[in-house]
Amino acid sequence: MSSIKKVAIIGTGVIGAGWIIRCLAHNKIIYAFDKDLKLKKNLISEIKRTWPYVKKLFNKKKLNLNNFHFFTSIEQTLKDADFIQECATENYSLKTKLMSTIGKYAKSNSIIASSSSGLLPTRIYSKCKNPERGIIGHPFNPVYLLPAVEIVPGKRTSNKNLNLAKKFYKSISMNPIMVKNELPGYLSDRLQEALWREGLHIINEGYATTEELDRAIEDGPGLRWSLMGTFLTFHLAGGKTGMKHMLEQFGPALKLPWTKLKAPKLSKKLSSRLISGTAKQAKGKSVVMISNIRDQYLVDIQKLRKKYEKKLR
Repeated sequence: MSSIKKVAIIGTGVIGAGWIIRCLAHNKIIYAFDKDLKLKKNLISEIKRTWPYVKKLFNKKKLNLNNFHFFTSIEQTLKDADFIQECATENYSLKTKLMSTIGKYAKSNSIIASSSSGLLPTRIYSKCKNPERGIIGHPFNPVYLLPAVEIVPGKRTSNKNLNLAKKFYKSISMNPIMVKNELPGYLSDRLQEALWREGLHIINEGYATTEELDRAIEDGPGLRWSLMGTFLTFHLAGGKTGMKHMLEQFGPALKLPWTKLKAPKLSKKLSSRLISGTAKQAKGKSVVMISNIRDQYLVDIQKLRKKYEKKLR
């Protein structure tokens, strides 16, 4: 298990709050940084909202808010932290500048991780002191429930620090995905982006609504993907000989013009279809109400899935 106990979270938006909640559930000491002290109140209310789900998933009895410390000074936030998780806006110049500041005030051996969902670590850490400790630790929303985290090295990241980061994420019940080399968008977001772009074409050309496309995933591939990904699913589609037969049978379809994989222009017409379609799906429920429904579902499905995971993973 990881010996890392003191964690600094830089930025307390949706992703930062998710990291804070997950770390608190695993008895880490949290130093949270944001510019505005007023955000502390919002953060505590989000911790309390999510706690029933977190408590159930991780079998925790009570929430210890004594482990939570909020600062508006970045220097104070970083001085004792062994692990730093940065959650600022997705922007190269902002992150590069921020990493330079973090590198200046952090302990020389603390690991620095960025929650970026697609930027290259070599560039983000180009002005950071000791860039060998800089990594990407890309989570998925809601961070406090979903176990995936993509660990992406920069050109100067050391193996030692990659292994320490992997141990740390495992200590907060995450399943790290070790990306071999940096690439824009990493792994999961590239896959999600391909599906998203194809969906935009289908809606743009009037073949389906946002709800119909969501149903096409929810009631079909999505239920399988929750247990196994695309490749193992397709392996099973090949019958006794698995992937081999699957490729013989369905391989020729790759030559057919089934997908476009080039994003359409996000026109007013397309934007309005996406906005009105998803508003219709929400049926008047607020984001918080929908979040609570989703969280309960994710807890239940992960608990249910554990007994099957043991047979496959």
